[in-house]
Amino acid sequence: MKKISIAIDGPAAAGKSTIAKKVASNLGYTYIDTGAMYRCVAYYALAHKIDVHDQAAVEGMLKDVKITMTPEGRVLLNDEDVTLSIRENEVSMGASVVSSYPKVRNFLVSQQREMAKGGGVILDGRDIGTVVLPMAELKIYQVASVECRAKRRHKENLEKGIESDYEEIKKEIAQRDHNDMTRECSPLKKADDAIELDTSDMSIDEVVAHVMDLVYEKAN
Repeated sequence: MKKISIAIDGPAAAGKSTIAKKVASNLGYTYIDTGAMYRCVAYYALAHKIDVHDQAAVEGMLKDVKITMTPEGRVLLNDEDVTLSIRENEVSMGASVVSSYPKVRNFLVSQQREMAKGGGVILDGRDIGTVVLPMAELKIYQVASVECRAKRRHKENLEKGIESDYEEIKKEIAQRDHNDMTRECSPLKKADDAIELDTSDMSIDEVVAHVMDLVYEKAN
């Protein structure tokens, strides 16, 4: 079976990274969490008291940002392990803001394309199938209802010991959907050749099994 490139796009908290990680593990593929890269930029800005709404300031700090992803799934920002820190709600909302800036996107997209060379990779995000890897052999647009996504994120936060409010998360997810879909630079949208997958009423194992079937269809 040949190694292919897989793009999984979709709105916030749709479970993209969970599915991508499991499928990558099953296939022996490399998982590239592009959302974590935008979160790193937001985290760096917040940590250094830089207003994420100040586009010039955010773009100006990029030269000081070094992002590394380990084979074990850890995310390092300038050699600091920020795997859990970048999942906090404030960082999530900041990531939605900074991801609208062209220079931020160009900075990270060039790195993502380099990581994806040679196939055998799974990338998830907002514009993988439309911008980052438009030639990916398999494109999936993964969705779920706002309520379902809020429940998942709330549960995930509690399991990680992160303070969480379900109603607040639901509002933030709806706002992030609006931000991601209406931004001028690389808005969230389904690629013309992407397969839409609504996971609202599916278990993680069911989704993984379905995606694996799609991979085998494309790779054989």
